[in-house]
Amino acid sequence: MSLLPQSWYYRDVIEVARDLLGRHLKRGSVVLRITEVEAYLGPHDSAAHTRMGRTRRNAPMWGPGGHAYIYLCYGIHNMLNVVTGNGDGAAVLIRSCEVVRGLSVVRHRRQGAEGPLLLAGPGKVGQALDLSTQLSGHALFTSGKLELHAGGPATSIRKGTRIGIAYARRKDVRAQLRFADGDSHCVTGRSALS
Repeated sequence: MSLLPQSWYYRDVIEVARDLLGRHLKRGSVVLRITEVEAYLGPHDSAAHTRMGRTRRNAPMWGPGGHAYIYLCYGIHNMLNVVTGNGDGAAVLIRSCEVVRGLSVVRHRRQGAEGPLLLAGPGKVGQALDLSTQLSGHALFTSGKLELHAGGPATSIRKGTRIGIAYARRKDVRAQLRFADGDSHCVTGRSALS
């Protein structure tokens, strides 16, 4: 497995989002293949966490690409985002994955769940990787607690609207910024993708 270099993340958030499909997340003995993502474009995107400016929570999004931005959603789910660009306030939410290695560990962390919906949803991914907000700001391009490896890019990509952003402006709600591996069944809301 080879780590993706930090320079890989210094691209437009949409380009990185599409290119994250098929890449491998590694934490300890668990390796997951990314199958679904959502791009958040920065302060001008009313669905992005940076829309209201810099805060203590979203500070990693304002830093250089290649770092994790992890936030706690509804006080329950730790959601993993990959920061892109260089101080742009943009990031990619990891929505779904497939298990490459460590299935028994993942199933234990997911209370015995199995099948294509095992990791279809960002909270499930966070649970499978045993993430916490203490890892927010961690460099994904270095060996250690959470890593992002090359894997192999998806050969078929489907797209659709992002999920759970009804609070955003209409144009942002309708933007086709959710991308999924067209060959994977580990995807949320698959029927809404084209």
